[in-house]
Amino acid sequence: MTTLRPFTAADLPACLEMFDSNCPAYFAPSERADYEAFLSDPADHGTYFVLEQGGEVVACGGVWQGGNLPEDIGGLSWGMVRGDLHGQGIGTALVTLRLAWIRERWPSVREVQIETSQRTEGYYARQGFRVLGRTPDGFAPGLDEIKMVLKLAPGTGQP
Repeated sequence: MTTLRPFTAADLPACLEMFDSNCPAYFAPSERADYEAFLSDPADHGTYFVLEQGGEVVACGGVWQGGNLPEDIGGLSWGMVRGDLHGQGIGTALVTLRLAWIRERWPSVREVQIETSQRTEGYYARQGFRVLGRTPDGFAPGLDEIKMVLKLAPGTGQP
């Protein structure tokens, strides 16, 4: 059974191990300090979740709304699947559950943004996101920053 639940401080070691399992392919090692700082107070940046299968944390990722942007803009943050579990549909479940959470709790959101890399750009494109812009080496040398967006249909919360 797959369960999405809020992150707690007890999840910190599992999330840091998950980050490490995705370095350097998906995250630059230099980003670990930023991620650890984020996890020290994820509520300051929206809501952060872990995805469990059989009581084991297998993925994690966050959602945010507004901030310095209009209330109709939300986003996904720091999403990742444990490195040895890629290709099993866990990432798709994580994206689907977070988008459903946004639709249910923040019905005013009409646009969901994400900052990802060229290594996952195609994955998010298959989920309906389109590229807004790219910054070569934006995260680290060899790891471009790709800004993507998913438009939600007015009144439905659906893409």
